[in-house]
This record gives sequence, structure tokens and C-alpha cells, in this order.
Amino acid sequence: MTSPSDALPTGTRPVSMVTRLFYLLVSVAALVPAAFVIITPFDLQTQAIFAVFTAAIFLLVNRFKSRTATLVIVSLSAIVSTRYLWWRTTETLGFIDPFDMMFGYGLYAAEVYAWIVLMIGYFQVLWPLERQPAPLPADVKEWPTVDVYIPTYNESLDVVKPTVLAAMAMDYPADKFKVYILDDGRRPEFKRFAEAAGCGYLIRPSNEHAKAGNINHALTVTKGKLIAIFDCDHIPTRAFLQMTVGWFLRDRKLGMLQTPHHFYSPDPFERNLGTFGRVPNEGQLFYGLIQPGNDFWNATFFCGSCAVLSRDALDEVGGIAVETVTEDAHTSLRMHRKGWNTAYLRWPLASGLATERLSIHIGQRMRWARGMIQIFRTDNPLLGRGLSFGQRICYLNAMMYFLFPVPRFVFLTAPVAYLLTSQNIIVASALMVMAYAGPHMFHTLCTQSRLDGKYRYSFWGEIYDNVLLFHIMGPTLLALINPKAGSFNVTSKGGVLEKELYDTPIMRPLMILAVVLLGAIGVGIYRLLFTELFPGDAPVLWMNLFWCFYSAFTVFAALAVGRERRQVRAQPRVRIRQPVALYFDGRRSLLGRTEDLSLGGGLLRMDDLADDVTVNEEVYVNFEQIEGDSGVAARVVAVKGREVRLEFMPQSLDDERTIVSAVFGRADAWLNWDDRPPDTVGKSLVDLSGAIRGLAGMAFRNMRRPREGVQQPLAAPSRPA
Repeated sequence: MTSPSDALPTGTRPVSMVTRLFYLLVSVAALVPAAFVIITPFDLQTQAIFAVFTAAIFLLVNRFKSRTATLVIVSLSAIVSTRYLWWRTTETLGFIDPFDMMFGYGLYAAEVYAWIVLMIGYFQVLWPLERQPAPLPADVKEWPTVDVYIPTYNESLDVVKPTVLAAMAMDYPADKFKVYILDDGRRPEFKRFAEAAGCGYLIRPSNEHAKAGNINHALTVTKGKLIAIFDCDHIPTRAFLQMTVGWFLRDRKLGMLQTPHHFYSPDPFERNLGTFGRVPNEGQLFYGLIQPGNDFWNATFFCGSCAVLSRDALDEVGGIAVETVTEDAHTSLRMHRKGWNTAYLRWPLASGLATERLSIHIGQRMRWARGMIQIFRTDNPLLGRGLSFGQRICYLNAMMYFLFPVPRFVFLTAPVAYLLTSQNIIVASALMVMAYAGPHMFHTLCTQSRLDGKYRYSFWGEIYDNVLLFHIMGPTLLALINPKAGSFNVTSKGGVLEKELYDTPIMRPLMILAVVLLGAIGVGIYRLLFTELFPGDAPVLWMNLFWCFYSAFTVFAALAVGRERRQVRAQPRVRIRQPVALYFDGRRSLLGRTEDLSLGGGLLRMDDLADDVTVNEEVYVNFEQIEGDSGVAARVVAVKGREVRLEFMPQSLDDERTIVSAVFGRADAWLNWDDRPPDTVGKSLVDLSGAIRGLAGMAFRNMRRPREGVQQPLAAPSRPA
């Protein structure tokens, strides 16, 4: 059998066992001097020299872009951060006052959690695997059969229809794949559409186990060798099956291959902060870096959509897991325990709708958090057989991440304890704290910027976590206590928002925290200016004030996400450049290219002036990159120079299929998904400062206008378990 690495180009192959052994021996040999550096106590001056020396090493090595340089930088960061934690453990916990002890040990525990997550995070992404597609055999008879599942529950037909039409148009032999709508809503209009489109339509007697149960029922009805699963709003490109299926022939023990979840519409963070297309979205880090890192360790997670699974693997693990609400990740964990491999192809081959409302977005993350903690409690990756060390670490990191709310709350509020109550939570001078904590924060920030900078800009992770903080805290703690608590909820997609509003119910806990932080800052400034301080108090006060200012900055940036901006387009536009021709009734034709398209219409830039084109004139649009008859009737809605804006007027299901293919079906549609400038700390600060100014501007406008009825945010609908 051919090795999976044979399909990878030079420079992206997995390292050989000899190379891995070499790195292991080098790492073991380096542990002794590293341990000596970590545990040796320094006085203030020596520690300051150490800080400057390690920063200089980073600045020198960071100029090189090789993987070896990255390994050096990660190792340096690990040593500096571990040295800081060793110092905190051995020299800063001598509390006497019980309140000092309570606050101090709370902060220390949060720092231990952060250090563990940092270390296993470095391990997880140290060597991301850039897997390439495996070619299919020349003989089509050898291609496996594929069942394509599109589960749906309460989504509208307008959302589901493009996914079905695009799936049916995938480039794969017609007798080798079949598309099925799995309709847990049992809606007659969906059945009629399936019959008209020529795809399968499956329902079941009950809604037991929600999406997982829906898929498991379909497995008992269909017979394909492979199963491709798409959420009902994730529209595949024509190349999806040809780019993914080959790996199942290359590796006969491959149980699942995952591709990225890419979104052609902005999520609430991108829309409300105005960063769509400029700043990586919340999921970019996971799909851009973490999943390739998982792939190196044969620990790729199934994410519920845009993936292909082996029926044999599903049969061996008993189908999609139903014991937790994150049935996808739990299923891949069971596959790994049974000896199946998984893979990740970092090519976006489908695209979907992001959640529109912040409340719905948070509801989705609450389900993920609860589900991962449920797995941690019921099928802990550290326990049991069947997993390699790398797989255990990768799964553990995914689960530990969702325990962040309590440590994050501690980090945000720790300076408040000193500013309001003078509680000394670190038994050390301010200069010693800065000498040890400063290098730790510098190397952590700069190393993560090097590793993650293309996929998550500096400080943005804190904004995401702050928004989720109070909403995830309850479900994760509840799942730790009772992993069976909670029910499955569906992520609603599609919708408009007619006017700007502020989501006060979602943001209320953060608003209270912001008031507390501002109050603490006010008290600290008062103490600094108008009270008599003991010797050494001023540096401690300044340090805590700076810490509190930073906490307040990140909290106010998170509050800006609650400013729900208007969204009046039911069909988001996608920037697409492809040749197009306009045909007029008995007159002439115009050639040009598309600027942007949606399922409802598009903006065209013609090669010649469109002076004689009139508004409301009916035309025929031909997309030249689509084979066969690709013409669709349309109506002109605006003309300006060479620009023509059209509204599509499909007359049949074939017309709708053509529009879907033109907008979403191209194989290269989303290949520029991570084409953004590199991370810079200054730019991130400017972006977040702009978000805060936007929030202040909204508050000022609302103060000047008469108060109207408060529009409540949409809630994520639940479904029967």
C-alpha cells in the first residue's frame, strides 16, 4: 500500500522516523541545560539582563523564516514561560492574610492553566502538515461510490436549495454518487423540491439524537462506500469529491477527511466591527493552523460538515456518536481509538453562511463548549486505549480550551483586588514581577504572532474570549458536574436586520465588568494622587493600574461586538471575477466580467460603455466559464458608465442550478481564503481602538435620539434531543 506521504510535494512531507528520533534525542539532550536555566534564581539585575538577552535572541532568530528557526523560538518561549511559572511557584506564594491567599492562589491557578494550554498548544501546531490532494485512478471504475448527506431540520428551502443543487453538480460520475436531503422537519415542499431536482429524500419516524440520529438513520438506508456530509448551508464546489476521495484509495485505513469550514458572509464579529476580509475570522486559526497541526499527529477532528467519512469506519464505531452534543469530534475520537486514521485537506472546497446574530453565534459556541466538556468527562482522551501520545494531547487541548472562562475572569479582575482592597496577590516587588512576567508576556505574544499571525491577529483572541466569557462559563461548569445535562440546539442561518441595535441582554455581564474595572481605575488614580503611600507602593499601584487599563481596553473592545449593524441583504455578495456576456433582444451583445455576484443578482463591468442599456431592460446573461448552456434571464436594475447591476430572473430549476454554479461552483472559488497581510501588533491595536470609537459613537447617537422599543436579539432555536 502506498504511504500517504507519497502524495505530498517535496517540503511538505511528514518527517521520517529517523528525523523524528533525531529531534527527540536533541530535545532530551536540551532538557538538562533548559532545566538549569528554568530553576536558577536570579536577582533583579541578573533577571533583567536575562530578559534583554532572550529578547535579543528572539529578534535575531525571528528574521529567519525556516521551520528550524520556529522550533528555536518556540523552545525559547517555553523556557522563559516555564521559568516565570517556576519563580511564581517557589518565590511568590508566601501569603499570610487569608484574603491574600484566596486571591493569590486563584491567580496562580489561572496562570498554571494558561501555561498548560500554552505548552500543549505549542506541541499541537509545531509542525503543521500541508497535505495535498491525492489523485484518483485513471480508471473511473475504481472510484468508490459516495452518498452525499445534507441534513436539515428547520432551515428554509431558500437556504437548503443552493447546497443541494451544487452538490448534484459536483464533478463525479453520475452513477457513482447520490445526493440525499435528510429532512428532520418532514416538510412537503422539501419533498417536492427533491423530486423535481432528482435527488434523494429521507425522513425518519422520530427526531431522536438530532443531527447524529438523522445521519445514522440514513446510513441504514443508503449503500455508498463513502459518506460526504454538508450542513444545509455549506455549498460545495464542483471539485469537492475529486479533491478529497483520492485519499481513501491511498490510505485504506482512512476513516475521515475534513476540509475547512469557510464562510462567504461575515460573522457577527466581522460585521459588527467592520473587519470582514481584513482580519481573520474566529475560525481561521482552527482551520488554518490547528487542524494542519492535528493532521501531523493523525488527530484531525471531524467538524460535522464539509467532510468525507468511510462507511466501514462508521460501522465499526457504531455510527455517529450520540452521547454528546459535539457528536462530530466524539465520532473522530472513537475512530482513532479503533485504529482508523483521519486527514485534513487545507483547501476550502465549500462555503457557507456564517451566523448572523451575536446571540445565535454565542449559542453555537455554548453547544461546542458543553459538548467538548462532555467528552472530557465521559470519554477522556487521556484515559483508555487506542490513542497515540500526540492524539491525546491534541484532543486534550481542544477540550481544555473551553475551560477558559474562569481563568479569563481571574486575569481580567485580578488587579481590581489590589486597587479596591489593597490585597497583595503576588508576594514580590513590582520590579521583580515585571522582570519575570515581562519576558514571559513578550515571548508568548511574539511567538504566537509568528505561529498564528496569519490566522489570528494579536489581541483578537482575547476579544473573542471576552465576548463568550460569561455565556460559556455556566455550560462548561455544568457539564463538568453533570455531563448529561443540556440539549442540542440548531444554529439558525439566513435572515436580515433592518436597523442597527445594541444587544444589551447578551452584553450585560460584560457591561457590569466594565463598570467595575473603570471604578477600580478611578480608585487607583485617586490613591496615586491624593493618598500617602508606603515605600514601594507606587510601583505596585502603577503596575496594577496598567493591568486594569489593559483589561478595560479588551472588555470595551468586546462590548463593541454587541453593536449589531444593519443587514438588509438576504443574499450576501461574493467578489467574483469571471468572463460574462450580456445578450439583448435582437440588438447586440456586451462582453465583460463580473465584479460581485449573489444568488439574487450581480454587478458587471463591461468592456465597452453601456450607455444604451436601460433600467428594467431584460437581458440574457451567459457565464462563459460554465460548460454548456449557462444563460440566465435577468433584469437591469442600475447602469453607471461600464457598470451594470442585474437582478436574476430564473425561469426554471436549471436556471437556479446555473446561478449556483456561477457563484459557488468554481473549483478555485475560495483559494484566497487566508490571503491577508501578516499580523502586526500596532495594526491590531488600531483596529480595536476603532471598534471602541464606533461603540462610543453609537452610544452618543442613541443619547440624542428619542428612545424607541428595544428589539430583542434572535435566539438560537432548540430541537428535540
